Amino acid sequence: MHQLTYGDVKAATDRIAGHIRPITLAPAGREDCPGEVWLALEFMQHTGSFKARGAQNFVQAHRDAATLPDAGVTIASGGNAGLACAWAARQQGVRATVFLPTTAPAVKVAKLRGYGAEVRLVGTEYAEALAACEEFAAATGALASHAYDHPLIAAGAGTLVDEIHRQIPDLDSIVVAVGGGGLLAGVATAARHHGIHTIAVEPENSRALNAALEAGHPVDVPVDSVAADSLGARRASATALAAAQQDDVYSVLVPDAEIVRARRTLWDERRIVVEHAAATAFAGLLNTDHGYGEKVCVVLCGANTDPSDLVG
Repeated sequence: MHQLTYGDVKAATDRIAGHIRPITLAPAGREDCPGEVWLALEFMQHTGSFKARGAQNFVQAHRDAATLPDAGVTIASGGNAGLACAWAARQQGVRATVFLPTTAPAVKVAKLRGYGAEVRLVGTEYAEALAACEEFAAATGALASHAYDHPLIAAGAGTLVDEIHRQIPDLDSIVVAVGGGGLLAGVATAARHHGIHTIAVEPENSRALNAALEAGHPVDVPVDSVAADSLGARRASATALAAAQQDDVYSVLVPDAEIVRARRTLWDERRIVVEHAAATAFAGLLNTDHGYGEKVCVVLCGANTDPSDLVG
């Protein structure tokens, strides 16, 4: 296991500079939350999610090291990581083959093909798509990326913290949704450097990190959540667990009903359309008597979703 460091995050910041969109912050203005709450609108990032940061870091690092094979890159993803990988590969002029479960939202599949990726739908869960991706990489020599369990991916995700810290230097806590833990690992590592607490929010029925913290090591969990298309990892990464085992990281679980309510609230009150994963982080704020400090920032991580259930 690679122990992620702030140096990894800083290297990623330098590597992806000029290739990604700087984060946009907006005050939440919530009367039901004590203190000052900010929303980090990372769904405005290239490809519609924070994943563009890690993907750009991964592909650019291999480009710089001359280790990008002719077969291109391949990844298994519930959608967002695949989109980001395909986008970053196109930026570098290399091929991308993306494996998704058949349950992936049609909007993400269509966008993947729009980025020029070859899409292969396998199985009904992320783990099945991952197995097929690994077989493909072994057979073709394609460079295998990962949706979350890779130091370059996690470090890239962590780059958003420095951007937030520059705008809110006295931030107390940052709230993020957790699937496999790539975002959590990067964010917690960078946040710790700045003395910021990290709140890791998961659906009650898709709690890979929370279960790993309880067990003391990564374990498989069942996946059954409205946010499973993005937060559907059966197992958290060891890197994420190591980051989360520090005193400045807190694990929070929220029920699906609260995730749906939080997503609706963002639409009703702010006309912000996000996917259920992003709403999970917001639900962690709304659904908890938090005590996260006077200044809190919630990362709205992605918006690759069908908005028809919000605007219909």
